[in-house]
Amino acid sequence: MMAEELVVRHNPQAGRFEVEKDGRLAVLDYQLQGDRMIITHTGVPPALEGQGIGSRLARAALEHARMHGLKVTALCSFVAAYLQKHPEYQDLLAG
Repeated sequence: MMAEELVVRHNPQAGRFEVEKDGRLAVLDYQLQGDRMIITHTGVPPALEGQGIGSRLARAALEHARMHGLKVTALCSFVAAYLQKHPEYQDLLAG
């Protein structure tokens, strides 16, 4: 069975990345401070957990940061753990 394609939307007005599925919204919130993206929270509704949605949100945010030359500070424990598992994003971490 093919996994349905989940679309991650960037909502810069709200300072977040979003995935909507089954009428529920998963979000990754961030704040921009100069050339720094501070990831403050990742929220996935319980009904959507375990489907890789949080990871998809994290990846979208990190790719966005890379594309725009931003350094990342992960205040969100989920994204901090994601970064530890994905060394290809270590260069984005703010020192």
